[in-house]
Amino acid sequence: MKNIILIAVVILVLIGGGTYILMSENNQLVENESNTPTTPTSATPEMSTKEASSTPEEAASDEPTSILGNSAGGEAITAYHFGTGETELLFIGGIHGGYSWNTSLLAFELIDWLEENEDKVPKNVKVTIIPVLNPDGLKVVTGTTGLFKASAVNTSETVRITGRFNANEVDINRNFDCEWESVGTWQNRSVSGGETPFSEPESAAVKAYVEANKPATVVTWYSAAGGVYSSSCNNGISTETKDLTNLFAKAAGYTAHEEFDYYQITGDMVNWFAGQNIPAISVLLTNHTDTEFSKNLSGLQAMLTKYAE
Repeated sequence: MKNIILIAVVILVLIGGGTYILMSENNQLVENESNTPTTPTSATPEMSTKEASSTPEEAASDEPTSILGNSAGGEAITAYHFGTGETELLFIGGIHGGYSWNTSLLAFELIDWLEENEDKVPKNVKVTIIPVLNPDGLKVVTGTTGLFKASAVNTSETVRITGRFNANEVDINRNFDCEWESVGTWQNRSVSGGETPFSEPESAAVKAYVEANKPATVVTWYSAAGGVYSSSCNNGISTETKDLTNLFAKAAGYTAHEEFDYYQITGDMVNWFAGQNIPAISVLLTNHTDTEFSKNLSGLQAMLTKYAE
């Protein structure tokens, strides 16, 4: 009788497409759901379509990716690379996590565009996009550290504000070594700038990547004010930064500004880039919900033209 049951189990496993029968150790029948393969979503760091030798942290993308490090909460910080030229254009979204979730969504949209149009990247250029620099904060508001839908966003203002910070409750954009202070300002609030400059793993990961790869220029997305802002760190605005500010603003249809002067900012990432003699700009989206994809695609395309040989 046992042999007959075992033969029946084999037949069911071979022909079954959904639920099948297993024999437990005490000869009781139990049900088990078969694993239905899922199709990975483009540009989602949590899923992998790479070869079996790839690490779990690698992203599901046909393009090369790299892990810059992990967040304070242990989440991977992923960069996506397009092209192999020596002139690297670095784009960063999501430094304020879930509070500015539309900057990460914009970055993922541009990643998708580049995957379909990599032939538009000049041979001497490499485009790198870090869509989520603060995965801890993004997860608080969207439930994920990768690609998400706007409909999944928690619209509670209290939750969104919590999602601005990393797992150490530090504002990452106050943790860079340019006029750094341990207590910074955000609007009318006091926020933590960390124990020391680069005390947070997210800012340290950016520092290590920039020092190792020396990008030609950097664009960072924030929200929300609607404009392009130049960077500087006690050394004035460089000519290259002014040119980049005006180029991106004109192509995207934003207003160009020499500085962000709504309130004092300490430990700012983009200003730290300027201190490293890297032309860098802040692109502030107009609100906290729209990605303004077309505008920013035009800005990206203008940069590709500018930096082509």
